[in-house]
Amino acid sequence: MNQREKEEYLREYGILKAQGKPFFPYAVTKDAVMACVVIGVIIAMSLVLGAELGSKANPATTTYVPRPEWYFFFLFEVLRVIKPTSLVPLATIGVPTIGLIVLFLLPFFDRGPERRPERRPIATATFIAVAAAMALLTYQGANAGSPFAVELKTPAAVKQAGPATLAKFEAGRYVVASHGCLACHKLGDNGNAGPGPDLTHIASRLPAQGIARTLVNPTAPMPSFKNLPPQQFEAIVAFLSQLK
Repeated sequence: MNQREKEEYLREYGILKAQGKPFFPYAVTKDAVMACVVIGVIIAMSLVLGAELGSKANPATTTYVPRPEWYFFFLFEVLRVIKPTSLVPLATIGVPTIGLIVLFLLPFFDRGPERRPERRPIATATFIAVAAAMALLTYQGANAGSPFAVELKTPAAVKQAGPATLAKFEAGRYVVASHGCLACHKLGDNGNAGPGPDLTHIASRLPAQGIARTLVNPTAPMPSFKNLPPQQFEAIVAFLSQLK
């Protein structure tokens, strides 16, 4: 913006300011009324709909999966993405702090007098990037499956094969969920996408014999399952060999 444009802007601003109304009591009254309306709506919704508190935490079980409030889902997802234990402080403290610092310093980087978003590319692009990242992480955190359960739908072929096959399939599901497989593998909406491959459709890539060989002689860092009780080992193979 050159000197002429700046003087024109200030002149128009002075005219509009003289024609306007003072902040108090006009703007203050509008903000106060709107704040009362919002509070009233929140109170009414809490009385009519109630609060979704979920099931009561049971300290006697190890399968309880704690979930944060929806406005913390993006941090929950960041903590899931950053897996190394040494980087947990970065996920819980570093990332939010860096984001706040970037937003705090934004007015110092973009000092233009323009108020229209398309004329302030730095501020607009930063806001869109931050909002999009938080929205994506919130969505992924809200839809993240339990790390202690395999919630895949039982295939129709397994149901049709009879109760014995179904029982072995469910036993294998439990063994996979209880032996830490979801820490490195993804099964449907559960588990982590790495460092191991996605097992959702593993039977389409490997036959049952190949799955058994991989469980006995895996690639590092995956541990070997050769010392599992035979019944549990067979259940894992039976479960994974049905995932097509």
